[in-house]
Amino acid sequence: MPDNSLMEVQGFSDNSRLRASDADRDRAATVINSAMAEGRLTADEHAERLDAIYAAKTHADIVPLLDDLPGHGAVAVPAPARPLSRPGTPAGPPDRIVAVLSGATRKGSWQADPVIDILTVLGGVELDFREAQLVTQETTLRVTCVLGGLEITVPPEIHVVNSVVTILGGVESVSDGDEASQPGAPTLRITGSCVLGGIEIKRKARKGIKNRDRRSIGH
Repeated sequence: MPDNSLMEVQGFSDNSRLRASDADRDRAATVINSAMAEGRLTADEHAERLDAIYAAKTHADIVPLLDDLPGHGAVAVPAPARPLSRPGTPAGPPDRIVAVLSGATRKGSWQADPVIDILTVLGGVELDFREAQLVTQETTLRVTCVLGGLEITVPPEIHVVNSVVTILGGVESVSDGDEASQPGAPTLRITGSCVLGGIEIKRKARKGIKNRDRRSIGH
């Protein structure tokens, strides 16, 4: 079977009934991210097209969203792995976090859905997974960061896979320790694109563990 993972955006056919994959949507999102960074789209236009891209079911749905934009900014993005749901876990639409000229935070005890779409435009998002309730063994963050920032904190046992594409932006990631390297460790997969923005991934112990360690040292 041919590998279409590196297909150019120009390869989308407006007559095609071919079902769009996550990788197709991510590549299309990268094009509009570049267009916004170049001043071709406003923040509202960008948000509207991004919603339509991630709702697209076929290539024909994606083409009208890109046909007035230059295709030279297309970047191939690896397709995220399908989350491994626990038995009996119902599949639902992805969670959505949007920060446009604003901020959003998830910390403390919160439920992390199998797929979370994150859009930050001239804003910031902070996610702390140390006390989060993971619904599946693998959690996928689909990130679109334009002139914004994303800060992610994970506990020692979460394995991090970062495949974000950066365009005049940066990602500061972390390596796995002994706990995260164990077979069957929960996985946080981060995909998408970062244009003129920054993503920081940090690894920290849980606060309760830190406090217990301090008390044991004191004794």
